Order: sequence, then structure tokens, then C-alpha cells
Amino acid sequence: MSDNAAPGKTPVDFWFDPLCPWAWMTSRWMLEVEKVRDVEVRWHVMSLAVLNENKLDELPEEYREMLATQAWGPVRVVTAAWQKYGDEVLGRLYTAMGARFHDRGEGATREATVAALEDAGLPAELIEYADSDAYDAELRASHKEGIDKVGQDVGTPVIAVPGPDGGQIAFFGPVVTPAPKGEEAARLWDGTLMVASIPGFYEIKRTRTAPPIFD
Repeated sequence: MSDNAAPGKTPVDFWFDPLCPWAWMTSRWMLEVEKVRDVEVRWHVMSLAVLNENKLDELPEEYREMLATQAWGPVRVVTAAWQKYGDEVLGRLYTAMGARFHDRGEGATREATVAALEDAGLPAELIEYADSDAYDAELRASHKEGIDKVGQDVGTPVIAVPGPDGGQIAFFGPVVTPAPKGEEAARLWDGTLMVASIPGFYEIKRTRTAPPIFD
């Protein structure tokens, strides 16, 4: 996508790691928002592996194992596709990956990633970047851009929306399941803009009691 939103559209920048099911929920909500509000989503990569690389000792063993075995491959493939084919492929490939990884329950496997590349109309050869650090600098730079906007004490996704002075206000989340649709999606978007309009607003939170619901 271009750096600027289409005329009349409100831009929202969205940082994702394709591995994260909660980011997937939020991204599907944002696509619903595009249908009911004059909004344009601009996609960016971030990385759970990068986010957690300096605090591995604090993480549960199961999560550390996930980061070691699954976290780098998919986001490296997305980053390579972005670098080779431009911003416009990011949303398409993310949707293809998420549909397989999360909705269909295939997981973030090499096979599912190859199939997602085909679904997105991209060369299967991009899978070779799953084990390559060729574009890690670009991945880290994109990750840093999102984190610099929101701060360190967050996860994925990060969204940045227009604030009251025209500058961007970034948040982690919203974390929601299942992804709201229709007017419910619109209300959540309106509420997001409302809290972004309050200069001193930082956080609303409650304990999650439901898993990601893919529908």
C-alpha cells in the first residue's frame, strides 16, 4: 500500500505477526471496519521473536519452544514478499496465511506457508526465506516503527489511528474474540477513535476468559 490513504479514507496502520491468533482476530475486525467506515488499513510486519528475544528467561517453556521453532519462518516469508513485491502483497498474503494457520487449523507449518503463498498468487520459492536472515534488518525496522509508537509493554497486534491533533495514537489490540462484524465492528472502531481522542488515555483491560474463536 502507499504511504497515504485514499482520498476521504481514515488511515489505520496495523502491525502483525502471522503466527499470533489474537492479531488475526483483530485484523479480521479491521477488514469489517473497512466495509462500514471510510477506513483504509495499511499493513506492516512485526515479530513475536524479536519482541521476546531479550526476555526469554521470563517466558514459559512451551512459549519459548514455540518462538524457537515457529516464530521466525512465517514472518520472514511475509517480509521477503513485501521486499520483493511491495506493500500491496502484505494484506493478501497475511489473509492467506491466517486462513490456513488459524481458521483451518493447519498451524504455521512449512506446508501451510507454501500453500498460502499459492493462495496469494505469490511464488512458492519465497518459502526459502523462512530459514534466511536476508531481510531481518527490514523486519526489525518495521517492528521497531510499530513498537516505538506504542511502547515496550505490549504484544501483537499494534494499531495506530489518528489522534485529536492529527498525529497517530498507537495501541496494543483491541483484543477481541470472535472478530466483530457489521455494526458491532463499527461501534468498536468508533470507540477506539473516541479513546484515542483523550490525551491521557492509556489502557482498559480485563482477563481473557475465552480462546480465539475463528468463524
